[in-house]
Amino acid sequence: MSFAAHPLWAAGFRPFFSLACLSGVALPLAWIAIYAGWLPPPAASFSIVQWHVHEMFFGFGWAVLGGFLLTASKNWVGIRGYHGWSLVYLAAAWLLDRLAMVFQAKLPPLAFLLANHLFLLSIVAMLAWTLIRHGKRDSFRDNYFFLIALPLFIVAKTLLLDSEGYRTGVLMTLGLFRLAFLIMFERTLTQFMQNTFQVAILRDPRLDLSIKSLALLLVFAGLLPAPLATTLDILLALLLAWRFAYWKPQLALRRLELGISYLGYLAIIAQLLVAAADSLLTPAWVGSVAVHLFSFGVMGLVIPAMITRISLGHTGRKVAFEPRDKAVLYLMIAAVALRLLGPQLAPAAYRSWLALAAICWSLGFAALAWRCLPLLWRPRVDGKAG
Repeated sequence: MSFAAHPLWAAGFRPFFSLACLSGVALPLAWIAIYAGWLPPPAASFSIVQWHVHEMFFGFGWAVLGGFLLTASKNWVGIRGYHGWSLVYLAAAWLLDRLAMVFQAKLPPLAFLLANHLFLLSIVAMLAWTLIRHGKRDSFRDNYFFLIALPLFIVAKTLLLDSEGYRTGVLMTLGLFRLAFLIMFERTLTQFMQNTFQVAILRDPRLDLSIKSLALLLVFAGLLPAPLATTLDILLALLLAWRFAYWKPQLALRRLELGISYLGYLAIIAQLLVAAADSLLTPAWVGSVAVHLFSFGVMGLVIPAMITRISLGHTGRKVAFEPRDKAVLYLMIAAVALRLLGPQLAPAAYRSWLALAAICWSLGFAALAWRCLPLLWRPRVDGKAG
């Protein structure tokens, strides 16, 4: 068997969910070690906070988003999708970006620029080409939101590492991930509720379009007048809360593997309201609550369940959450509480709360890696491609 013919390279979710699991273990621990002074910071001109935010969103986050979109987009348009050497190249480019972020100060500026952008430029171009080339066969007519949003990730990544554009870059990055999660929620939760409880949830095209349009507009929150951005935060939160009430949460929350996505949905609402409160009231939060409501409350809760479900279902196995799978989700819920509630209750122990939250997160992804890597590195059990 040639290297590119290994099952790891058979579909996009396989290498990138593997990288997501491994980076999910390593990055929080590395951040705590750097923050505490146990490890030297990256050799870079940007701050350690910029490094941390960049790596969690464009390292870990884009490993997840890339794996999801490479897999989902081929199913949306009914093609085989990227595999083999195409995925080897993308994974190598992702790893190159991680190395460049550690050794930025030791690289010529042009070399860093290339290494830092190669992965994102490549995967955005490949995903856009899939959606454009096969657009007539696309089963989702609102994928134009992805065609708009994907190139904006490149802008957000660049701003994030610029000292003057950092805040705009963070808000743009968060907004783009929020839009991606909202689109995913619409598509997956509709299916999950139908399959699990044989019920339909509210899908009003006008409401859905308004939510996605507002989410897209809020990608530019850092460039909008503060009163307008705050108004849009509140309006989007209200629309999401209205829809949530009709998405039968009383059923979904009975099943942890499904209810965890509902908790992630609620975390988006909470993040929007906290962002609005930060602008209107300037509350004395300890730490960056709005950003971590998204990173821990949305990404941290939803992603492990997503990786488990796709790793099982797309390798030909029955999608059934075992006790060990649910234990991972409970660990991630604990991480949310430790990171967001702990510092508010006992600010003097801030570093301890951060360390405990990072340990819970890393343990959760270590258990997820132990569970899913063998599935991702082996052929489908039904003999199909992918």
